[in-house]
This record gives sequence, C-alpha cells and structure tokens, in this order.
Amino acid sequence: MTAGAQKKDRAFELDALRGVAIVMMMFMHFSYDIRYEFGFDTFEYLRSAWFWTFVHPIIIVLFVGLSGICCTFSRNNFKRGGKLLAVALAFTVVTGFITYKMGINCLILFNVLHMLSVSTLVYALVSLIEKKTKIKANQLTFILILFGVWITMTNNNLDMYAYESESMLLYPLGIQVKGAPDVADYMPLIPWMGVFLICAGAGRVLYKDKKTLFPGAGKTVRSITRPLEFMGRHSLIIYLVHQPIIYGILFVIFEITGRT
Repeated sequence: MTAGAQKKDRAFELDALRGVAIVMMMFMHFSYDIRYEFGFDTFEYLRSAWFWTFVHPIIIVLFVGLSGICCTFSRNNFKRGGKLLAVALAFTVVTGFITYKMGINCLILFNVLHMLSVSTLVYALVSLIEKKTKIKANQLTFILILFGVWITMTNNNLDMYAYESESMLLYPLGIQVKGAPDVADYMPLIPWMGVFLICAGAGRVLYKDKKTLFPGAGKTVRSITRPLEFMGRHSLIIYLVHQPIIYGILFVIFEITGRT
C-alpha cells in the first residue's frame, strides 16, 4: 500500500474525536485555573453535579476508549507502552520536585498517563499470547471484552478495601491506602483499564482492516475535522504542555491588569 493510500484510509474519525476530548479538557482546565487558581467567581459549572456526573466522565471515556481502540493499530505496543510509561514516571518525578521543593501542590502518582501505559502493556501481552498460541482472534476479542467488563464492575466493590492497607502497591488499583499523599489527577486501573480493554476489543472488531469507517467523507467534512485531527494526532504533547501554558498566559494577563 502506498503512503498516499495509507493517508486516505487513515481512521481520521479517531483523531478527530480525540481532538474533541483535548478541546474539552483544555477548556475545563482553563475554567479551573480562572476559578480556583486566580479566585474569580465564574465558571459555575465546575460546581454542578451534572458536569461531574455526565460531562466529565464523557471526556475521560473518550480519552481512555480511543486509546484502547488505537492500540489495535500499533505494530509494537510494548515499545509504545514503554515510552508512555517513561513519560509518566518522568511526570511523577517533576511534579514531586515541584510539590516538595517548591511548595506547589501538584503531585501526580498515578494519572491517565500511568494508567494508559500499563493498559497498553497489558494489551501488548495479550497480543503476544495471541501470536504464540492457537487461540482464534474472535475468541480472544471476546475474552478481552469480558475481562474489561469484569474490571469495570469490580470498581463497585473497592470501597470495602479502603484504608485497610498501608501498601502503596495497591494504590494504582484504585484502593484507598492509609497515609497516601494528596495527589492530582488520580486515575486508577480499576475501573479505567476495563474501559480501555473493552474499547480495544471493540477496535479489533470495528477496525479489523485498520481503515476509516467513513471512506466516503467529503472535503467539507474533512476540512472541518482537520484541526481536531491535528490535535488528536498530537494529544500527548498537548496534554503535557497545555496546563503550564494556560496558567502562564493567565498569570501574565492578570499581572498586567492588576487583577491577581
């Protein structure tokens, strides 16, 4: 297949949806900074039940679910997951330094990057088992989705284990641990790895040929989605840099206007 054909067949809808999630996330963080970091009584939606009950979960499901689908396109998920894990661990080191040396509480121990890296490595292991055994692809897909559902439902029982242990090894699972530090952006494996695996299974079915589901999308549609596609393709770097940039710009604006 030529490079032009690959570009034409690319599942642009996945990039576009991830771009939508990025825009929603950036607006939420912008709102949070305005309201809580700079003390302006606005963006009341951040205190509303409807946002945290419906909208916020949609943002997270988009990120996690699309990552699960996209891992079915990768030729080497061990490499992909390993790189993401390295970035996640670096994120922990940097936020730890900022928290304990600079006094700005932003410690991240296990957030979306950690969760996605571990989930990707789990999927890579599943793919390796598939190659090394005679299990049929559709059977493995069914097991993958079933396992994902089980992990997701296990979330309902985690409360009974809360604060029963002081081992931080349980922390990534979603169990509340005695003496755990205050952290930002906590996203445990349970239930979110379940969502990842369910969507990875769906991706194996829907994108079996690794091509877009909308090959007939016209130029008008593509011109509208192109900015979102670009953001979706560069979602990791945008995720890493958007918050410091937003905070920095707001800080400068409020310093100039004297409203800090």
